[in-house]
Amino acid sequence: MDFSFFLQNIWRRGLFLRNFVHHFNIFFTMRNIKKLFTLAAWACCFVCMGCTTSNGEEETEVVLETTAGDIRVKLYNDTPGHRDNFVKNVKEGMYTGVTFHRVIRNFMIQTGDPATRPEGYEPPMTADGDTIVERIPAEIVWPKHVNKRGVLAAARDGDDENPQRMSNKYQFYIVTGKTCLDSDLDGYEQSREYRDAEALFAKKQQEHKEELEKLRVARDREGVSDLLNKLHKEANDAVSANPPIVYPKSVRKIYRMYGGAPWLDNEYTVFGEVVEGMKVVGDIQKVKTNAQDVPLQEIRIVKAYVAN
Repeated sequence: MDFSFFLQNIWRRGLFLRNFVHHFNIFFTMRNIKKLFTLAAWACCFVCMGCTTSNGEEETEVVLETTAGDIRVKLYNDTPGHRDNFVKNVKEGMYTGVTFHRVIRNFMIQTGDPATRPEGYEPPMTADGDTIVERIPAEIVWPKHVNKRGVLAAARDGDDENPQRMSNKYQFYIVTGKTCLDSDLDGYEQSREYRDAEALFAKKQQEHKEELEKLRVARDREGVSDLLNKLHKEANDAVSANPPIVYPKSVRKIYRMYGGAPWLDNEYTVFGEVVEGMKVVGDIQKVKTNAQDVPLQEIRIVKAYVAN
C-alpha cells in the first residue's frame, strides 16, 4: 500500500470525526442533555417499578421495617393463596408490632404471630367456645421453590394434627440455613423415606388390628411375626417405589452454593424471597436466645407495607 495514501486516509477520517463531534455538541446543548437525563431517569423508574417474572408478570413486594433494619421481600405469583393472604395481613396491620418469636442460628427466623403484638390478639372462637385454628391450604411448588437461603415460607402445625400440611394464616419464617454436601442431601432423602415407611407400617398394623389380635390370642407367635414382616415389607416397597423426596441436580447445586434448610422441602409452602436486607436477617439470627429459641433481645416488625 502507498504510505502517503494511508496518511491521507487517516487525516480524512480524523477530520470527519472532529466535524461529527462539533455538530454533536451544537445539537446537544445543556438543556437537551438535561432532558435526556430526565427521560432516562423516568425510564429507570418504569423498569424498576417492581420485580417481574420471566413471562413479564409483576411480583408484589413488601417491606418489613424492623427494629433491626428493613427487609424487602417479593411474593411468588404461583402461590396466589399465600401471596394474597400475606398482602391482606399486611394491609390490615396484622404484622405491626409482632416480634421475631423464634430464632435458630443457621436455620431460620420466625415471626408473624399476632399474639406477640403489644395489644395481643383474640383468635376467633366457635359457638362452643373452642378456638378456631386459622389455616390456609398448602401451595407446595416442589422442586421449583425450595427452602434455600433467603426464602419466605409459611409456618404450620405438625403432620399428626395437620396431615394436609396447611399453612398458618399469619406466621412465616425466613431461611438462613447452611450449605449442604451431596452426602447430607442423600441422608435427608433416606431419613424421609424411613420416616414415611414407618408411618405407613403403623397404619397397616392398625388396618390389620383384628387379625393381629386373633393371632396373639391364639399364641401364634410365628403367625404374628410373619404378618408383621409382610406388612413391613409392603410399606417399605410402597415408599421406595414413590420416594417422598429426591433432590434434583439443580437443587443440589443451590444447597451446595448458597445453603438453606433442605429438610423442610416438599413439606412447607415457600411463597417468596428476600430481595433486600439479608444482612438484617443475618443479624437477627445471631441474637442470643433462651432454651425455647426466643430472643433475649426483643426484635419487632415496626411497620409492614406493600412497596409496589
